[in-house]
Amino acid sequence: MVSPFIEVKSQGINYHTSSDKGLVFVVNREGLKGGGHPDGPPPTISDGWGGIDEAMIEVYGLVPEYSGKGRPPTRKQALPGWQYLQMVKQRDAHGHLEGIYLRAVFGKKSGLMALMGKSTAYVERSHLTARLFNSRLVRKTLAFSKDLSMHRAAATWQDGYYNLVRPHKSLRLPVENDPRQRWQKRTPAMAAGLTDHIWTVKELLTLIPLPFQKRP
Repeated sequence: MVSPFIEVKSQGINYHTSSDKGLVFVVNREGLKGGGHPDGPPPTISDGWGGIDEAMIEVYGLVPEYSGKGRPPTRKQALPGWQYLQMVKQRDAHGHLEGIYLRAVFGKKSGLMALMGKSTAYVERSHLTARLFNSRLVRKTLAFSKDLSMHRAAATWQDGYYNLVRPHKSLRLPVENDPRQRWQKRTPAMAAGLTDHIWTVKELLTLIPLPFQKRP
């Protein structure tokens, strides 16, 4: 289901240069800006790779007002209140993990750790599940997405099937006073109170969602 903050990993889209990777981050941030975060980036945690802070500034940053002295500013800058934490892995000469340290890019480290924790392990599990359902996300594969719109479509289908169609063993509930059934199967959408039954694939494919309307 939806995470309370964003954990970023550049996966599924093929890129060859650092500029390509930065473009992917900018496109993702533009999508966030139009999909529920118009005023600023959501709290974010990532690994130590660069590009995400530059994408935040490119999409959400503002050029400071001219103070009247010197040259007028032309570059966008981060705004107060942004929250971005990096979990940087430390490795030896052979590539073996020795430890991690946390780097506060935007915000105070104590507040970032209280909000997002000290690692990305809980979201990494979600990424592993996504790779099992969507071959476009598998590393070192020829099935990577060549087109961003197709990548979004595949990710949307995977999310819909995972949350609405597939029951999860960890979410089942015990059934009392029924010798024929021991457990009630549930999907993540049922556990979140978004639906009252397990959907079929046909139901998922044929449902026409109502247009979203913002509350006044």
